[in-house]
Amino acid sequence: MKWDDRIGRRLKLHDLHVFIAVAELSNMRKAAERLGISQPSVSKAIADIEHVLGVRLLDRNAQGVELTSYGRALVRRAMGAFDELRQGVKDIEGLADPTVGEVRIGCPEAIAAGLLPAVVDSFSRRFPRVVVSVKAADDLAPEFRPLRERSVDLVLGRSAESRLDDDLDAEVLYHDRVLVATSGRAPWARRRRVTLADLIEQPWLLFPENSWIDTRVNEAFRRSGVARPRSIVRAYSVHFCINMLVTDRFLASLAGSVLRFNASRFGLKILPVDLPAEPWPVAMVTLKHRTVSPVVEEFMKDIRAAAKSMADSA
Repeated sequence: MKWDDRIGRRLKLHDLHVFIAVAELSNMRKAAERLGISQPSVSKAIADIEHVLGVRLLDRNAQGVELTSYGRALVRRAMGAFDELRQGVKDIEGLADPTVGEVRIGCPEAIAAGLLPAVVDSFSRRFPRVVVSVKAADDLAPEFRPLRERSVDLVLGRSAESRLDDDLDAEVLYHDRVLVATSGRAPWARRRRVTLADLIEQPWLLFPENSWIDTRVNEAFRRSGVARPRSIVRAYSVHFCINMLVTDRFLASLAGSVLRFNASRFGLKILPVDLPAEPWPVAMVTLKHRTVSPVVEEFMKDIRAAAKSMADSA
């Protein structure tokens, strides 16, 4: 199939735009409503692409449509093509005014409550007209899809333990670890030496079972030969844990990076407990062959600088 003869002259950007909307919604009627066009126009756009390519892109079913293997291949590349066009427009805007643009970050709450606010504060002072969007990414591996779909520019989070796919780049920023914290007014905060065994009967704040932090805490108790606490409140939210700590009743297992940026602000104390759990790498992940905008590059520099300061003062 020659590009000039079969595709370059006949494949339309409008039709690809329609196809992407159908792929995202799995429904032609909903795609028509989103795009403000008629459903027959949607059907014709899909039929035209299928005719040009000579393959079926969608299978119809009772719920709507689903992508064939050909459709999945095309939508991935089509999204990349439209993203490059958007980036081109942003680059043109940046040439006219390099202080405007947008930075889109995906990250888990632990980073959104720890490192990221300090970076955004510094960055927004230098570039007050740049829009910064932070999107939830509870864990690194499942969040590669938004990165590939170009809904975020970068992802921050726990680095994958296995090798990344060829289209992704991971830059390790620092190594984090679990620490035990309490309120600075709690009775344990005044002790110079504390062991896990001393704290078993106290109320603990832990993350949901089988979550990343929970597995690290379980590992620490197991290595110490100590049974897990009996009084436990489990919650997914870092902010919930911090607000419970300031009641002066609880202990919590939190990432060291969270405590670095929140301990003094909320009057928390890191206890001198030997927690024998392995640290983990935190990485910044980007698409390998995607050129990011100048303002995203500046934001990435600020992240690296903040991460280096953490490592230097560790």
